[in-house]
Amino acid sequence: MFYVYLIFSKKLNKKYIGMTDDLRKRLGEHNSGKSNFTSKGMPWELTYYEVFKNKKDALREESFLKTGKGRERLKYLFGRVA
Repeated sequence: MFYVYLIFSKKLNKKYIGMTDDLRKRLGEHNSGKSNFTSKGMPWELTYYEVFKNKKDALREESFLKTGKGRERLKYLFGRVA
């Protein structure tokens, strides 16, 4: 299984969208400083995730969520987080 996820940092008031095959491990990496891009925003809260059977579909959804239309969908679902 593959996961597309959105995490949010209250400290930075920012979101991060990513894809992984091990969501628990990846969230732990974000919150332990092992990810350079997200290390300054700890703690990160898991806000949303989707599950996919194959990597291709997960990568497609991750890319979509990072576009203008994808951000519109997230804003509709979550308000200010997106």
